[in-house]
Amino acid sequence: MNNLVTPPERQAKMQLYDGRMLAWSEWGPVDGLPVLFCTGAGMSGWLGFGASDLPGLGLKLIAIDRPGLGLSDAHPNKTLSSWVDDMREFIQVNDLHDVLAVGFSQGAPFAFALAGRSLVKAIAIVSGQDELAHPRVRPLLHPDVEGMIAAVQQDAMKFEQHFSQMATQEGLWQLIIGMSAQRDRALYESDTLGEAYQRALKEGFSQGAQGYARDLANALGSWPVELEDITVPVDLWYGGLDTSTVHSPDFGAILASRLPNASHTVDPEEGGSILWTRSYDILAKLKSHVSIT
Repeated sequence: MNNLVTPPERQAKMQLYDGRMLAWSEWGPVDGLPVLFCTGAGMSGWLGFGASDLPGLGLKLIAIDRPGLGLSDAHPNKTLSSWVDDMREFIQVNDLHDVLAVGFSQGAPFAFALAGRSLVKAIAIVSGQDELAHPRVRPLLHPDVEGMIAAVQQDAMKFEQHFSQMATQEGLWQLIIGMSAQRDRALYESDTLGEAYQRALKEGFSQGAQGYARDLANALGSWPVELEDITVPVDLWYGGLDTSTVHSPDFGAILASRLPNASHTVDPEEGGSILWTRSYDILAKLKSHVSIT
């Protein structure tokens, strides 16, 4: 693989207090400053980013398999709040300090949830999903996405059951490719990134589609954290060429206006794959929010 993606350098599992197993993948120095990576939709933690940048920055990337995805046991009542509880336990057990987080695509609400509960010092939201049910955002949505929001609000359990019965790894991959701009498609369909991305999806669906469907319902519903109350720094990164209908429809403009401590970067030459093409800039800016003593 090229320097955009490399296989995990380490993989581990731990047992949570309630007996569930939580799995993750790591890149970078073992003693590096921890960066929790909230991956995109339906993905295990296999697909990381910025591996060649991490040693020089002194960062350790930790990509969690969310419950029900990859090797992490399902949570019977998974919510964004239960995710925060799991991550609080993970941070405590592993004695992590000055924790940072990155949320990519559907990982955005999971990163926002960590910031809203002050578990992290700062977050970067990259090609992130917006709070699509928010009244300022909803009028900007593609009709198909608006229909999904309406279905979740009408009956979230029915929506989840429907997607868990119909969603597949291959179907989600084709959806991602179909929504991607040409710049992103060329990268996602390359041998290197494409193979890693599809492996992460295959692992994400290894227990079936239920984990993905629950994440989708939680991400499309109302979030349990008020973005206006998040005081930690939030770096918003978007590519102006991004054509995904499930990312922020205005490239983070409304998000930036709602967050008290946000920086907002829209690169007109990049697309949704900016996570890999500008990984150093994203990670370096994120680290700058932490004072190392």
